[in-house]
Amino acid sequence: MAQLTNEEIYRYSRHLIMPEVGLGGQQKLRNSSILLIGAGGLGSPLGLYLTAAGVGRIGIVDFDVVDFTNLQRQVLHTTQDVGRPKLQSAKDHLKAINPSVEIVGYESRLTSENAMEIAKDYDIIIDGTDNFPTRYLVNDVCVLLGKPNVYGSIFRFEGQASVFDARRGPCYRCLYPEPPPPGMVPSCAEGGVLGVLPGIIGIIQATEAVKLILGTGDPLVGRLLLYDALAMTFTELKLAKDPKCPICGEKPTLTALVDYEQFCGVHGAAQPQTPEEFLITPEELKAKLDRGDDFLLVDVREPHEFQICSISGAKLMPLSRFTSSINQLNSAQEIILHCHRGIRSMRALQFLRQAGFRKLKNLAGGIDAWAQRIDPKMPRYAT
Repeated sequence: MAQLTNEEIYRYSRHLIMPEVGLGGQQKLRNSSILLIGAGGLGSPLGLYLTAAGVGRIGIVDFDVVDFTNLQRQVLHTTQDVGRPKLQSAKDHLKAINPSVEIVGYESRLTSENAMEIAKDYDIIIDGTDNFPTRYLVNDVCVLLGKPNVYGSIFRFEGQASVFDARRGPCYRCLYPEPPPPGMVPSCAEGGVLGVLPGIIGIIQATEAVKLILGTGDPLVGRLLLYDALAMTFTELKLAKDPKCPICGEKPTLTALVDYEQFCGVHGAAQPQTPEEFLITPEELKAKLDRGDDFLLVDVREPHEFQICSISGAKLMPLSRFTSSINQLNSAQEIILHCHRGIRSMRALQFLRQAGFRKLKNLAGGIDAWAQRIDPKMPRYAT
C-alpha cells in the first residue's frame, strides 16, 4: 500500500484522529478506486466528497455537456462551465479540491460493449444515472465482475439508496426483475427534481462507498433506504435475495451483458411523430390568431407549467386528466393542441382521433418553439 505523505497526513487529520479510520483507514482510501457513472446531479456530490476524502483513483463516465438548467442541482459545475463537456468541468473542479487524487475520464456512453472493460479495474461502482437501461447495465456488470454497486435514484422530492452486492445480498434485479413499461415512470427531466435532493442521496452513496472501503459500519446491503424530503423522513425496507434472479440467483440465465435499451423497451427510442397533415407551425398558428379564425387552442400541459407561460386564449386541459374532460370539446370545431414540445399534445391528438374527432392540429415544437420563433419575450423552461 502506498504510504501517506506528510502533506496528506495533515490534510486528512480529522480522519486520522478517528479510531474507526486512523492511518490504516486513510491508506485504504488512498489505495482504493471508485468508478462514478455520471457527473450530474448524483455524480456532483459523489465526486466532491470522495475526492475530498482522499480516494486514490476516481473514474468518471459521462459524455454530456453542461447545460444552463443543470446548475440548479449539479453543484460540480458553474455558470462558466455551460457548454463544456461535463467530464472536463468535473476534472478541473475535482483537481482543484484535491490534486493528489487521480481522476480518470471516460467521455463516452456506457454500453454493453465497453462497460466490462471500463469497470474491471475499479473496486466499487457507483450508479449516478437517471435511466433504466444504464441501471440494469451497471447492475449486471457488477454482478458479473463481483463488485458492489452503490445505488441511488431521485425524483421530485423523493430518493432511494442501497448497496447491491450479489456476493452477500440481493442485486438490483432481485428488487426490480423487469423495467416498467416505457413512459410509465416519468424521468427527472419530465417530472422535475428538488435541487438539494441529489445532494442528500449522493452524500449517502458517498458515505456507503467510504464505509465499504474502510470495512466499517453496517452498509446498506439488503436494505433500501427511502427518503421523503417533504416529510423529512427516512424509511428502510428489508430486501431479500431472489433465488430465481436471472443473474445472481441459484440458476442464472444471464451470463453476459445484453441489449439494455431493447430490454427496457427503448431500443432506437425516437419520439413518436405527428403525421404531417396534423401539424401546424408556430407561424401558421400566429397567422390564424391574427385573422381571428374560429378554432379552439388547447394546452395539455400541467397547471404548474401553464403558470410559467401560456399562449393567450388557450384552454388548459392537462393530459393527466384529458380522457375525463373531452366532453368539453366540440368535434365540429377545429382544435389545435399544444404542450411543451409537442409530444404530449400528439398523444392527446391520437386519443381524440380514436374518439372520432377529425379537425385536429398539433403545434410543431409546442410552446417552446412558439417562444423561440414568435414571442421571444416569453419565458422558456426545460424538461
